[in-house]
Order: sequence, then structure tokens, then C-alpha cells
Amino acid sequence: MAQTPPKSTESDADPRRHAPATLRNRDAILAILPQAFGSALQILEIASGTGEHAAHCAPALAKAAKGGFIWYPSDWDAENLPGIDAHAKAAMADSGQPGCIAPAQRIDVSQADWTPQWTQPGQAGPIEAIFCANMIHIAPWAAAEGLFSGAGRLLPRNGTLTLYGPYRRNGQHTAPSNAGFDASLQSRDPSWGVRDLEGEVAPLAQCNGLSLHRIETMPANNLIVIFRKD
Repeated sequence: MAQTPPKSTESDADPRRHAPATLRNRDAILAILPQAFGSALQILEIASGTGEHAAHCAPALAKAAKGGFIWYPSDWDAENLPGIDAHAKAAMADSGQPGCIAPAQRIDVSQADWTPQWTQPGQAGPIEAIFCANMIHIAPWAAAEGLFSGAGRLLPRNGTLTLYGPYRRNGQHTAPSNAGFDASLQSRDPSWGVRDLEGEVAPLAQCNGLSLHRIETMPANNLIVIFRKD
């Protein structure tokens, strides 16, 4: 079952926040990412939230890559960035993979022509793949539009955009729990909601030069959906 956005815990001394769902889904996500990213070494994460996916996945991927791997976390909320960096620092120290996670930066994909700070407007940056978990259903549709527009602009040919979360399939929820989750989201904000993969998300991808490449069924009625730049 898809989970509602968790309440995070935080102390004055430690900026790290914790999302309980991450502990349940991170290993399943990590198992798919090598196939999603392929040979890509420069990964941009959109909507990193607590930063726990970066902290868990990046060191393992960096170790397998044997050099050159960098995960770039980001979030629209600047208040999340210190916690993301704190998780990253601890994970890199524990794993012996220093430098595999870059400092977190603020990116709001709902803004037109958003560009990571290490690229110049109008020029292709070093990003080879993009990962985004649990965003497009807990955000206005403009965030999905901006995410795909940026992916179409920034990714090289055959670069991938990998999404994780709940989806409707051909207009239908995949489980009663997801239908309830969708209703809960829309009661909180009518612009939120579980998106339809075939009716909304895939057409948006196509409009931005990306094709649906692969769908992986995940625990708790979630999916990993991989789009590839044409």
C-alpha cells in the first residue's frame, strides 16, 4: 500500500530527518537502479526529501562503479538541504565512498527552465540519469510537467528518468489501498493525486522526447517506471 507522506522527526542538534517508508522500500529500489541507470555515473535526484534514498543507494552504486560515480541530491524546500547533507556525510563515512554524494541543492521543477547550478543555460550538463521518488502524486501537476521538461532538456540520448511511487493503470487504481490514498491526497490538496501512467504520465514523457522503457512492480502496490530519452 502506498504510504501517506510521513511526519519526520528532527532534533536541534541533528538536522537529519527520517521517513519510515524509506526503510521499507530502499532495498527494493536499490535492486532496480543498476538496470535503470545502466552505465550512467552522474545521477540527479529530484525531490530528495529526507535524503535517505541518496544515503542508502549512492554508496552501493559508487562501489559497484569503481570510480567516477556522483549522486546529486536536490529538493525544492531549502530547509531539507542540511538534513540531506548530514545523511550523505554519515553514509559516505560509513561506506568508505567519499565524494559519491554531492552537496544538496535547491531545485524547484515547477519553475520554468530550471537548471542545476553546475550547468549553463542552453548547454547540456553532466547529468546522465535522473531519479525521483514519491513526488508527482504529492505535488501539483505542474511539478510533473517541469520534471519531464527538464529531463528532456538535460538528459543525453538514451539517458533515463526513473520514477518511483503509486500509479493508476489505464484509468484504474491497482489496489483499493491506492484508491484510498488517492482520495486522501486530494482531500488535502485537490491538485495532488495518484497519476495515471498510460493516460497522463506517458503522454507527458512523449511530448518531451522520452519513451516509456520499463515498468517494475514494487512492494506495497508501487511501481518503478523508467523513461528513456529518444
